[in-house]
Amino acid sequence: MLAENSVIVGLDIGDKTIGIAVSDRRIKIASGITTVARNGSAKDFAKVKESVNRYKVGAIIFGWPVQMNGQPGPQCEKILEFVEELKNFFPDVPFSYWDERLSTCAVTQVLLKADLSRKKRKKVVDKSASIYILQGALDFLNRT
Repeated sequence: MLAENSVIVGLDIGDKTIGIAVSDRRIKIASGITTVARNGSAKDFAKVKESVNRYKVGAIIFGWPVQMNGQPGPQCEKILEFVEELKNFFPDVPFSYWDERLSTCAVTQVLLKADLSRKKRKKVVDKSASIYILQGALDFLNRT
């Protein structure tokens, strides 16, 4: 159970950027906050914390990059390492993972249909993927 008026944060962690999304307080709708350029672990964690500090964080959902056969993908180990370090910044916040299979592909298709240039797509794809991941988790939570 989440604390009253708290939100769920969604993170799409890549090698170059981290997409960050946040739910509304009703835990129904995901919205993008920002995309953080990766500059080394300590700076990355500080930027994530700074980006979500204005919210009462009740939980954090991480995109889990499984392969099409459901097995953990090569990025999963990097995600686990990142999460272990991030726990130091959010010691009392529960963390969970959400299957992010095809999230970037789905988001890219939407952005292509919106006729965004390659440059604009590149700027928003990770933030959009974090929204996609978090919204999937929120939809699941609201069905159960």
